[in-house]
Amino acid sequence: MTTDKSGKTAADQHQVQIRMRANGASLEVDGHDISDGISAYTLHQAAGQPAQMVVQVSGEATRNGVLDGLAHVVVGEAPHPGDAASAFLSAIDPGQLEQAALRRHDLMTGGPHEMTRVMLTQLIEWARGTADDAQEALAR
Repeated sequence: MTTDKSGKTAADQHQVQIRMRANGASLEVDGHDISDGISAYTLHQAAGQPAQMVVQVSGEATRNGVLDGLAHVVVGEAPHPGDAASAFLSAIDPGQLEQAALRRHDLMTGGPHEMTRVMLTQLIEWARGTADDAQEALAR
């Protein structure tokens, strides 16, 4: 069995064709159009190596894209947000979160679960980097 420089065999490689258009791309792997099942793709090729395409599969579909030539196709899965959320929340200073929530103008609405709602809104703003004190809160 012959392998390339990356150790991949010809059986590991697939015929891929990508047709890029102004409104998106058409992707085929081994002659099968997989465009409808793909939400994103990344194509990378190092000198002397076969191209590598990583696809993000949308919904239940399991299809991929188009490129003239051989490419090693790697089907990627979106990372589970739990680890990122856990890392983000563990970096929050509880005292600063409480103070930031108490200073918010939208705290005085009088609605049910108001403090929790305001704290969640504050955390969302910090996560997006849209709050003025986001860096300070995460620097504990």
